[in-house]
Amino acid sequence: MAMVELRDVSKRYRTVRAMENVSFRIPPGVVFALLGENGAGKTTTIRSMLGLEQPDSGTVRVLAMDPRKDGIEIRRKIGCVPDAPKLYDWMKVSEIAWFAGGFYPEGYVAEFERLAAEFELPMNVKIKTLSKGGKAKVSLALAMAHTPELLILDEPTSGLDTLVRRKFLESMVDVASAGRTVFLSSHQIPEVERVADYVAIMNEGKIRVCEKLETLKAEIEQWVVTLENPECSLPPCDSFLLTHEGIGQRRQQLTVRSPEPNALWALRDTEGVLQVDVHTPSLEEIFVAYLKSGKNDWRSEQNSLPRDVPVSDASEEAKS
Repeated sequence: MAMVELRDVSKRYRTVRAMENVSFRIPPGVVFALLGENGAGKTTTIRSMLGLEQPDSGTVRVLAMDPRKDGIEIRRKIGCVPDAPKLYDWMKVSEIAWFAGGFYPEGYVAEFERLAAEFELPMNVKIKTLSKGGKAKVSLALAMAHTPELLILDEPTSGLDTLVRRKFLESMVDVASAGRTVFLSSHQIPEVERVADYVAIMNEGKIRVCEKLETLKAEIEQWVVTLENPECSLPPCDSFLLTHEGIGQRRQQLTVRSPEPNALWALRDTEGVLQVDVHTPSLEEIFVAYLKSGKNDWRSEQNSLPRDVPVSDASEEAKS
C-alpha cells in the first residue's frame, strides 16, 4: 500500500496556480522531502493530503483513503505538525498531554513524557511562557506520541536550536527504519540532505523532479570549464544540460544530468578549452539548478517511486 499517492492534482486560487498536475507516490518506511521556496505550493499540497483543501482535479490517497471523504479519519491516524501550530497556550505542557491523550489509546501520555524528556521540555510550565522553539517541541511531541504510521511535518525544525534540530532529524531516520513514513516539507536543504531517502523539488505549483536522493547525487555533475578566451564556443549539450552559467570572463559552469557517453571527453577536446573540473553538487546546488532550469524532469515519471513496480518492492529497495 502506498502511504501517500497524488495523481495529476491541480488547484488554483483565482489567478494563482498553487498545484499543477502534481504526481508522486510514497511507499512505507522512507523519509520523503518536499522542497520548494515560499509560494511553491508545498502547504497547499499538504492541506490537500489532510482533506483541508479540495483540489480542482486529480486524485489524492493517504493511507489508502480519500481525503475528500475521510479527512477526519486520516487526521486521526497520522501525526502532523503544521507550519504555524495552534496550541492551548493557557495549559501547562503536562495538561495538554493529558488532554490530547483522551483521543488516543493508552500509552500516549507516557510516550509524550518520554519525548518531552528527550527534547528537554519542562512539563510544569504554561505553554504561553515557552519560546517559539519550546512550542515547536510541544507540537512535535503531540504529533509523535501515538507512534503514527505517517508523520507529516511542515517546517518542523523552525525555531529549534541546532543540537535539538539535528537530534530530531536523526530520529526521523529511526522512524523510517521502523517501517513508518515521514513526509517532510522544509527549506532547510542541508539538513534534509542528511536524512531524506527521496526528494521532490516543487516550483510554481509543479514538481520539477521527484527522485531518490542517492540517484540525484550519482547522476548530476557540475562541470567547471576554463576557456582560452571568452569567445570560445562549447559543443551542444542541451539534451542533458540543467544550467549553464558564467563565473568570470573565462570560466563557465555547466550542471548536467546523465550526460551522453564521451560528452565530457568531447568537451575537454574542444578547441579553446583549457581545463574541465568535475564536481558533485550538494542537494542545495541541485535544488537551485532545477529552479533555474525550469525543467520538469522526465526521469521522475520513469524512475522515482516507480508506478509499474509494486509499492512493497519499492519500500524494500529504499530500505536496502
